[in-house]
Amino acid sequence: MRILITGVAGFIGSHLVDRLLARGDSVLGIDNFDPFYSRPVKENNLSFAASHAKFTLCEADIRSADSLASLGQRLDGIDVIVHLAAKAGVRPSIEDPVGYQETNVKGTQNMLELARRIGVKQFVFASSSSVYGVNPNVPWSESDTGLKPISPYASTKVSGELLGHVYSHLYGIRFIGLRFFTVYGPRQRPDLAIHKFTRMICNGQPIPFFGDGSTRRDYTFVADTVTGILGALTYTKSPFELINLGNHHTVSLSEMVATIEASVGRKAILDRLPEQPGDVPQTWADISKATTLLAYEPATPFDQGVAKFVAWLDDAG
Repeated sequence: MRILITGVAGFIGSHLVDRLLARGDSVLGIDNFDPFYSRPVKENNLSFAASHAKFTLCEADIRSADSLASLGQRLDGIDVIVHLAAKAGVRPSIEDPVGYQETNVKGTQNMLELARRIGVKQFVFASSSSVYGVNPNVPWSESDTGLKPISPYASTKVSGELLGHVYSHLYGIRFIGLRFFTVYGPRQRPDLAIHKFTRMICNGQPIPFFGDGSTRRDYTFVADTVTGILGALTYTKSPFELINLGNHHTVSLSEMVATIEASVGRKAILDRLPEQPGDVPQTWADISKATTLLAYEPATPFDQGVAKFVAWLDDAG
């Protein structure tokens, strides 16, 4: 297959392109190298893909239809679009709601328009567990339509899902929205908790510890998430689906810190802080739909995933 991936130089995108190239697919990667974190880090994420004969990297901005149109003939023969590019993070979205709307909603609209224009009929969208918001009905199921997002980031992901339904209905584009649950592992963004906490613990710095440590997250190892995405590339049984990609197992903040401590062999210094606006008390995925539709079965226990992350961080320096 020939696959277009937006956000290809990011955490999940770079793992996805490596898997696709390893199995023989051709990839057109799009990234604007947003300065949210270091460009050299993103370039290093593509160290395997960059020299591969079946990979093409294009710097383009999903916020600009003209930027996407400038890709020209490189868009020929695309079978599937995997739209991962977005402004990420709950807390930063509270500081910049307009910027998040511009990238995550307008950018998704532009990508769906591109799919319509060039005749791509399979569109895989990176949504988020944050769309469930403060929903108390756990584990969260896709059949629960009572979404209660509590951050601008979460609202933009709900908007992306709704846009996908419109384009599926009007233009026959199969839209699979994958709701990612706290993805972690090698190449994780430096601002995310496991990466940030591991570095700070290793350096003897206090870590920001919000609340009493009881908040819980459904941490999903990146290789498992990528396996779920691969399943969505060839899904054909319905024109529109929203599917959780989680681990169906929750880990508290206190447990997460203890797991990192055990992996690095050092105790954390806790800087206790109040709970943050926009944070939800827990995320927990019902993955029965992903198992049924995508044969999705997460295979990485949390302690093993953290150990793999720590080993990567040691190698990366």
